[in-house]
Amino acid sequence: MSRIKKIIFLALLVALGLALSIIESTIPVPFIAPGAKLGLANIVSLITLVIFGFKSAITVAILRSITFTLATGNFSSLFYSLSGSVLSVIVMFCIYKYFSSYFSLIGVSIFGAIAHNVAQISVASIIMENIKIFSYLPIMSLTSLFTGYFVGLSSIFITDKFKKVLNKALY
Repeated sequence: MSRIKKIIFLALLVALGLALSIIESTIPVPFIAPGAKLGLANIVSLITLVIFGFKSAITVAILRSITFTLATGNFSSLFYSLSGSVLSVIVMFCIYKYFSSYFSLIGVSIFGAIAHNVAQISVASIIMENIKIFSYLPIMSLTSLFTGYFVGLSSIFITDKFKKVLNKALY
């Protein structure tokens, strides 16, 4: 694939991640865990990781976090979003690369969702200067099982379709 085509695809993935983040921010999620979200934008991170690799996935995750902050004007969310996205991609990469014989994309996604929550709660603990906020982690981890499952299942379906589109675009 030419460098220009790859950049175009990655830019489209950033835009899709931004759109999903904005849509998700408007959806009220009636969970026991306040602040829990479906993680729709993580679909884009996982797809990018599988199709284009780690470097592209981390780039897309960082750019999505920054553009979301710029689009919404909520600059306090940048630290939460950035830390969650980056750690999530790193963990998903490690699981995908070294343990893909044991875990499908659903398992990879669940690990990424848990890592996302760990990063965000860590940032919240640092900002609030209160370690007790980690007592919220078990509830968020339980929520991660369901959201990670959904993101992984969606990623399996979309990745298969995306590979076909890429093959057609190359020829």
